Amino acid sequence: MHVLPRRHLIQATGGSLALLACGLSLAHGSQLGDLTLDHPYAIPSAPGTTEGFAYLRLLRNSGRQTDRLLGGHTPVASAVLIQQREAQTWRSVDGLPIAAQSELPLRHDGAWRLSLQGLKAPLQAGDRFPLTLRFERSGSIELRVWVQQPRHTAA
Repeated sequence: MHVLPRRHLIQATGGSLALLACGLSLAHGSQLGDLTLDHPYAIPSAPGTTEGFAYLRLLRNSGRQTDRLLGGHTPVASAVLIQQREAQTWRSVDGLPIAAQSELPLRHDGAWRLSLQGLKAPLQAGDRFPLTLRFERSGSIELRVWVQQPRHTAA
């Protein structure tokens, strides 16, 4: 049996912990080329409605070119629409540009959201579901969305 000196054991353990911490920090975020999609979440849907909403805490484009979110799909709804707030109403748009070297929050209290049309069942806190998003330059990625109660709401 080969025994590692204490110094090597500490280094090996520290490296493993660093890798574990790194994995945990990305556990609820995803990378697609130059795009970082941080913390995909949905809010519980209102009883009796067939529309729900999904968000990203942050969408970052670290690349040198603008990309565009074109849409998505999920097995929990019949359609995923990109919507923008204008005054007190929401309107569907063909795409969401993500400028080069920029960050864009898609939060429940912000100007953008993903509308899940034709929900097959209500979204309840604690649920998780897959959501595939499609980008003009970067392609598609499947995210795991967590349904959670927002920490705060827009006034």
